[in-house]
Amino acid sequence: MKPLSKTLYKFSVSTFALASVFTAAAAQAQETDFILEEITVTAQKRTQNLQDVPSSVATLSGEKMDILKSGGADIKFMSARVPSLYIETSFGRTFPRFYIRGLGNSDFDLNASQPVSLVYDGVVLENPILKGAPIFDLERVEVLRGPQGTLFGRNTIAGIIKLESRKPTQETEGYVRASYGRFNAVELEAAVGGALVKDKLSYRISGMYQRQDDWVDNTQTPKNGDLEGYVEAAARLQILYTPTEETAVLLNGHIRSMDGTATVFRANIIDRGTENLVDGFDRFSVSTDGRNEQALDAHGVNMNITHDFGSMTLTSITGYEYGKVFSRGDIDGGYGAAFLGAGNFGPGFIPFPSESAGEIPGLDQWTQEVRLATNDNETVNFQVGAFYFHESLTINNYSYDTLGGGGVNGFAVQNQTTKAFALFGNVDVNVSEDFKVTAGLRYSDDKKDFIATRTQSPFGAPNITVTENTKEDNISWDVSGTYTVNEDVNVYGRIAKGFRAPSIQGRIIFGDTSSVASSETIHSFEVGVKADVMENRGRVNLAAYYYNVDDMQLTAVGGTGNVTELINADKVKGFGFEADMEFLVTENLATTFGVSYNDTEIQDSNLNIFPGGSGPVVLDPVNVNGTVSLDGNPLPNAPKWVMNFTARYSVPVASGEIFAFTDWAYRSRVNFFLYESVEFSERNLLEGGLRAGYVHGDNEWQVAAYIRNITNNLSRTGGIDFNNLTGFVNEPRRWGIEAKMNF
Repeated sequence: MKPLSKTLYKFSVSTFALASVFTAAAAQAQETDFILEEITVTAQKRTQNLQDVPSSVATLSGEKMDILKSGGADIKFMSARVPSLYIETSFGRTFPRFYIRGLGNSDFDLNASQPVSLVYDGVVLENPILKGAPIFDLERVEVLRGPQGTLFGRNTIAGIIKLESRKPTQETEGYVRASYGRFNAVELEAAVGGALVKDKLSYRISGMYQRQDDWVDNTQTPKNGDLEGYVEAAARLQILYTPTEETAVLLNGHIRSMDGTATVFRANIIDRGTENLVDGFDRFSVSTDGRNEQALDAHGVNMNITHDFGSMTLTSITGYEYGKVFSRGDIDGGYGAAFLGAGNFGPGFIPFPSESAGEIPGLDQWTQEVRLATNDNETVNFQVGAFYFHESLTINNYSYDTLGGGGVNGFAVQNQTTKAFALFGNVDVNVSEDFKVTAGLRYSDDKKDFIATRTQSPFGAPNITVTENTKEDNISWDVSGTYTVNEDVNVYGRIAKGFRAPSIQGRIIFGDTSSVASSETIHSFEVGVKADVMENRGRVNLAAYYYNVDDMQLTAVGGTGNVTELINADKVKGFGFEADMEFLVTENLATTFGVSYNDTEIQDSNLNIFPGGSGPVVLDPVNVNGTVSLDGNPLPNAPKWVMNFTARYSVPVASGEIFAFTDWAYRSRVNFFLYESVEFSERNLLEGGLRAGYVHGDNEWQVAAYIRNITNNLSRTGGIDFNNLTGFVNEPRRWGIEAKMNF
């Protein structure tokens, strides 16, 4: 780990050097009539030009977002499409796990706490099943990198993903989009909106439908169904009421339903002693005797009220979210068991069967935020606010007797209630015409009550009940300074302290104890430069950072049983950089390029865990009792390098244009678990796409053909270590056609 002073000093020097280069480049560029559009964001809960925000922020919007999710992709399509962002899952479409700058949580329990928060239309979505929200009819996605605790609160030490829906307007407008592709994949998406009462009432209704056939053949006889198919639908209704010019009330109701299969676990697909797939591996078939099914239903409503007093605006956001999910899977990924004798188990060695399910029969989340903000004063601007969060959650855990017909042989229930309250504020001071200082402060109070009861054990153990309670308050803050070199170049520095509330894990169906991770805190240091270059035909945003996390919450997944344990590491340190670049090379060619480097290290000489029961080749020091040391290891699912590239080339024709678009995303090696082993890591992954088509007139309608994962890359995206060398893989090449009409 490089010293902080040296890391930031080198980048600070580079920042000002680059600022000088950008200034000169802008001065020398030729006048042009085609420029990049200004990007507006609400990263600081104000509408701002992206270039004026003193922190590292990236966005996705418009055509690019539609292209990247072609073929029915879910929210995971954003993985590596933004520097420092990585997304993975072991649940399928219902439970994404986000990582920013290497910070995330690999816990698969249904009350897992993540350090990356998802905010949808101003409402925080806390539970993992809510974070799989469908992507449709969006204005933009904002990825805020680094701690965001001052304005967004608890559990944001890594950053935030903000989703913003297209809002109602008085103009009648909308679109219809349809696609058909490989595996009989169908996607329909549409939206329409306009005035109900002139200047007073407007609406926007939007919806999506996605489906695909199973494409993984279960060769086991008797089989329990083929896999990877799903049907998903979602809708959103927004009503905007403006009784006066000063007051606006936006009501948002939304619903989602999904039925399909969970992530397909594949037994013994890793060649022992290597990180290679076994010879003859077939992506399109498995042999499993367990059931694999998944269903989710969710709905919510929120109300956003703003009133402009002239010098200040009052905002109130009230949100309610409900969800339920059931997900069952064959965890061992194979059939039979070794104790049945030769020929009665496989693929490979299956020591015992493992089939389980997690269910949330009911999740209720209430949030309320009120804030008062000044309206763009010349010298000083501020905002103050209060936030309240309440979540009530029930989780049912099941174990199944796979060999005895699939009946339930184990059951436990968890109940958790979380209450959180916060007061926050920040202030912007224009010290001079060229220099601005921003400072923020937040007080948070967090309380959890947890009880778990096991009424049936798959091992015949006695019934038990465990209870846990946590309560903690904390103060988060940030300070930043922005210097305007000229009208095209800003440089900034930011220091921030963030906080993640204590977490509880009590999935006691397979074990007898719960675990609690105490709160963690982060101190982050960031410097950057944001520049519009080439007479606004180019945009280059750079950032470098260093962070130190005290008492970081980690999840020891798997080990010698189908359990997880929460632990705290004394310290985790990380450093790296991000670059987001966009260029209009010619009037017909537009490109983007992003790259990030993230280096993480666990620093705790007393932190030891048991490695996987499947017997991987462990690379960490092994202790006498069989545990391994985590000191010096990188964080799991934290690739050092993330890169992405897009290019769009168009040729005008009499009635429109013909275009081609290509996109590529790369992430370097990842380690799946806290301990390092040969088998449970994966080499770099590179996936690309191609789309070509015709746009008529002023984007009135278009038709296109697309290919996703154009090279048919085959890579593991995760593993299970307690039973055998189980893994799961990325999706194969897809292709299809698409049409869209705007009106």
